[in-house]
Amino acid sequence: MSESHDLNGGCASPTPTAVSASTAAALMRSPPIKPWPPVTPSMPESELFAFADGAAAAEVFESGATGYAYNDIILLPGHVYFAADDVRLDSRVSRSIPLKTPLVSSPMDTVTESAMAIHMALQGGLGFVHYNNTVREQKKEVDRVKRYESGFITDPKTLAPHHTIADARDIKARYGFQGIPVTEDGRMGSRLLGIVSNRDIEFIRDPQVRLGDVMTRELVTAREGVTLEEAYAIVKESKKGKLPIVNGRGELVGLVARTDILKSRDFPNSTKDKVGKRLLCGAAIGTRPEDRDRLDALVEVGVDAIVLDSSQGDSTYQLDMLRYIKNRHAHLDVICGNVVTRSQAYHLIRAGADGLRIGMGCGSICTTQEVMACGRPQATAVYMVSQLAREHGVPTIADGGVSSIGHIIKGLSCGASCVMMGSMLAGTDEAPGEYFYKDGVRLKKYRGMGSMEAMKQGSAVRYFSEDDRVRVAQGVSGAVIDKGSLRRYLPYLIQGVKHGFQDLGVLSLQELHQRLYEGRLRFQVRTPAGQMEGSVHSLYTYERSAV
Repeated sequence: MSESHDLNGGCASPTPTAVSASTAAALMRSPPIKPWPPVTPSMPESELFAFADGAAAAEVFESGATGYAYNDIILLPGHVYFAADDVRLDSRVSRSIPLKTPLVSSPMDTVTESAMAIHMALQGGLGFVHYNNTVREQKKEVDRVKRYESGFITDPKTLAPHHTIADARDIKARYGFQGIPVTEDGRMGSRLLGIVSNRDIEFIRDPQVRLGDVMTRELVTAREGVTLEEAYAIVKESKKGKLPIVNGRGELVGLVARTDILKSRDFPNSTKDKVGKRLLCGAAIGTRPEDRDRLDALVEVGVDAIVLDSSQGDSTYQLDMLRYIKNRHAHLDVICGNVVTRSQAYHLIRAGADGLRIGMGCGSICTTQEVMACGRPQATAVYMVSQLAREHGVPTIADGGVSSIGHIIKGLSCGASCVMMGSMLAGTDEAPGEYFYKDGVRLKKYRGMGSMEAMKQGSAVRYFSEDDRVRVAQGVSGAVIDKGSLRRYLPYLIQGVKHGFQDLGVLSLQELHQRLYEGRLRFQVRTPAGQMEGSVHSLYTYERSAV
């Protein structure tokens, strides 16, 4: 028999299946998830939970004296009555940003720039672009994500007839697309004269040739007011790469791209806004006064969420920055952290945080717990903080300590709304950096933002160390093995999580969390022998393949 506890640690009802009034209220406030075709258990609910093996989460995590990492715990299986593909992973990364996949990428300079953020969003997750760079560089990375896919492009890059082939090639190099509208004065709202595509310029050697001499003038256009479905039909019929949208005076007011139709078809779960159909993108900033200028620059290119990036989020600096953002950009979701205690979380929630990032010293390249003697084992941290955050309707991100699909499932099972990954994504093609070989193995650099190497480049502000004469590293630099492209790797991770949910007997993340707080999700603590037994053992050699 377990005991549930209130937020102050006092005992409440002794029945593990009772839902507290505050938790019930939080469940009522939680955004509804669209229903899916019903799948009915093959036995009545009374029999599904007839025997309470193991322990409820409250029994495991609320002792106060012991902290558990993901490897310390194991989840007990449930009754399987549905296929893995029936599992729904809908969640939220912040109050107003829903995800189809509860996976996000860490704002580290060896993990997330535009390529990573694009592919995370295409697969239903979200990427957070790091800020260990100049304002201009970070702004450019976010802008690339926002321009990658959309429905109606209302702000396409345009040129004038006097511009040259070199100008068109520069746009392609910077933004990765071709098919540039040419207007009278090179701006939106000006009369459309033509389009210059790669076919028009690819065989011309002289980069100074004017676009007016080579652009395509015979165009298929659509009139202002056309619906997105009608525009797509015109694109399919005309077999053109771009469809300019013009008003009654022939002035350019928008654009539809053929590639966007294909992306919508191939990535139906992508994370994008409802109006412009553009991919969502997050970005990290610090808490210094000059980071306010960085914030304004990111808002200018349409950033959707801001992470206040600090190893210890419960600080006056972060609270002041949070209040500043809420006053200046009230529409913007702000994710605060990092935190590992309910007290830290409460201060940020009270100040208006839209999401919390949980984890301190548990990442594979982080040494904060070792060097600073401060932090918390991740499974316990995620459970305790998420329990409080749920009471206030604030989503949480389990950040760190994740090196396998099982760890992702455990992070979600401890109450996290989604899981942030660093090392698991660092070796992919879409992560920044170049591959290199060591001992015949293809590797990519991966470093902690608290490593001396990263701090010299600018991340010292994350650890309140930018003005220190002597800096103390809280991370290391290393390398991770090549994992290939996210196009294959992320679907593998997502399917693995769905299979894990199937083994637990839960159809959705919402149901997982409901069982967690009702005491129906059952845990056991593993001894060192139990951990050894549950991993690969008793083999002379073996190979582990990711995909």
